[in-house]
Amino acid sequence: MKRNFILSWALLALLGCQSGRQQKTVETTDANTPLHLLQPAYPVRYGETTTDSLKADMDRILNYLDRVTPAELVQKNKQDVIIDLEKIDTSTVFKKGDFRLVSYEWGVTYGAMLRVSEVTQDEKYAAYTQKRLDFIARVLPAFNSLEAEHPGYRSPVHSVIRPGALDDAGAMCAAMIKTQQYGGLQTDMHSMAANYINYIQHKEFRLRDGTLARNRPQPNTLWLDDLYMSLPALAQMSKLTGNADYLAEAIKQFWLFSDKMFVPEKGLYRHGWVEGMDPHPAFHWARANGWALLTKVELLHVMPEDHPAREALLQQFKKHVAGLAPLQHGTGFWHQLLDRNDSYLETSATAIYAYCIAHGINAGWLDATAYGPMVLQAWNAVHTKINVDGQVEGTCVGTGMGFDPAFYYYRPVNKYAAHGYGPVLLAAAEVYALLQNNKFVINDSSVQF
Repeated sequence: MKRNFILSWALLALLGCQSGRQQKTVETTDANTPLHLLQPAYPVRYGETTTDSLKADMDRILNYLDRVTPAELVQKNKQDVIIDLEKIDTSTVFKKGDFRLVSYEWGVTYGAMLRVSEVTQDEKYAAYTQKRLDFIARVLPAFNSLEAEHPGYRSPVHSVIRPGALDDAGAMCAAMIKTQQYGGLQTDMHSMAANYINYIQHKEFRLRDGTLARNRPQPNTLWLDDLYMSLPALAQMSKLTGNADYLAEAIKQFWLFSDKMFVPEKGLYRHGWVEGMDPHPAFHWARANGWALLTKVELLHVMPEDHPAREALLQQFKKHVAGLAPLQHGTGFWHQLLDRNDSYLETSATAIYAYCIAHGINAGWLDATAYGPMVLQAWNAVHTKINVDGQVEGTCVGTGMGFDPAFYYYRPVNKYAAHGYGPVLLAAAEVYALLQNNKFVINDSSVQF
């Protein structure tokens, strides 16, 4: 009995001590703590970005892409590399990697690698592009001859020899011309670029008013994507040759598209437009709006400062940016359908916007104080999608055109969607340049440029 009494007394004493300790805990209040200095629980880092961290991300992506995009020939179903180009035959293929070397997505990536070298002064990125475009140029004559000798045969460079869509032509053409001007090539890109331009100008289907168009998924259809798949190539050819007619055609096409597809009250573009459709649904797909914004950057970059069409194009660029700005999610991403907040957050479009808006600031077209913080947070969001292997996650796969929301809501995302890599490299490079020229501070806990 005595022992039980002692144990009970000890237990009560212990509980009393704990209660005393609990009573000493001080609750955070406005009276004892500067509450405005409490750290928010950001799901994505806020501020903190440095040029060193940007370069580390770019290096990681380059190392991955260099490893998984070999510029080599093999015989089908074999792995022995063909060195002697005289041995190319109809069973010769590109050594398989994670991505194709000839595609519009890789045209964007080739151009992005050049931009990274420009801003970082690290030539290994440009070397990536130079090596692969040189490879394509070197093997082209043999495959061209084989296609001529064997009707129906399609070589690994068929889309270079005989482009059949704007997807085949524009981005690769622009990348070739940019690389030619950058230097470091062992082969000449002029004939390949001219072949692409000939397709864009003379072979692609057009509406009666001359607008570049497609006959899918409906007759007489415009795809917003096609702005980028054609106009930057024309602008680059104008810069290369000094022939202003190419730039004039690019500007004409831009306004033909914009008049049909820009929704002024929203500051956004519809993804598709079909002649005669009434009423016409408007789905503001994020990546297509990215291609439109990127096209304006490409045209403005080439146009002379005193060009009579420049001011109208610049104002359209600013309206588009102003339409996008309030739709940015709190993490820094934009949604798959821009004005539908329950659609998923998408990487490639966010990266394109980060690049274009940062480029606008760097070029003096946009105010760094107004747009710098949103660009930095867009990059911080994209940064979370670069995995340890250098792969870009969260990118919507290739997407056709739909006229219902479900089509866009449920498009898959995949780390092997090639559309993510060029935009992410472009974004990293341009934010790198932004931080070199504009310093930001954390003032009252917020990013300020």
